[in-house]
Amino acid sequence: MWKNSLTFVTIMTVSKTKTRLVDVARSLFAKQGLENTTMNDIALASGKGRRTLYTYFRNKEEIYFAVIETELEMLSAKLSEVAARRIDLEEKLVEIIYVHLRSIKEVVLRNGNLRAEFFRNIWMVEKVRKHFDQKEVDFFIGVLREGVAAGVFTVENVPLVADVMHYCVKGLEVPYIYGRLGEGLNRAETRRMVKTLIHRALRGER
Repeated sequence: MWKNSLTFVTIMTVSKTKTRLVDVARSLFAKQGLENTTMNDIALASGKGRRTLYTYFRNKEEIYFAVIETELEMLSAKLSEVAARRIDLEEKLVEIIYVHLRSIKEVVLRNGNLRAEFFRNIWMVEKVRKHFDQKEVDFFIGVLREGVAAGVFTVENVPLVADVMHYCVKGLEVPYIYGRLGEGLNRAETRRMVKTLIHRALRGER
């Protein structure tokens, strides 16, 4: 019993230390950018020392991955909440789309100089996004299958349609972030149009 308690405390300490390092790194990356931030900067700002920092991360790129991964985990949690709601299925798909876009925009804008890194080093972000992307596809698959089972949607290949929806939303991130998506339209108008598009595509109606 005593040994198990000690193990639990050790795990919690490790988790808190790692979280602290990631939070400090996020703040520095946001202010100074990835290129202008050193491992020594992170160690000093965290108050943990270089030895502790290198215990968790081999280089600042690994910390950058951890920063992005943390942000994506929060987004995934938001999407999970939407997917679990008992609401109209078309509205649920629309909400998943907009929660995704709003959250990505918040991540990019909140992190200042990290915004440039997000786009310039998109290949780095993509490496971290693989797991999150699959989870989002699974959310779409779940809603689509629920709709097919209920006779609401007419979908021949659910996984394929889920993939298409995911990549369409992913492709909208940059124009959404820069305010180029639905210029001149208010939020209510754009949501209505997106829902109409989903309605026609998934119900096989004209």
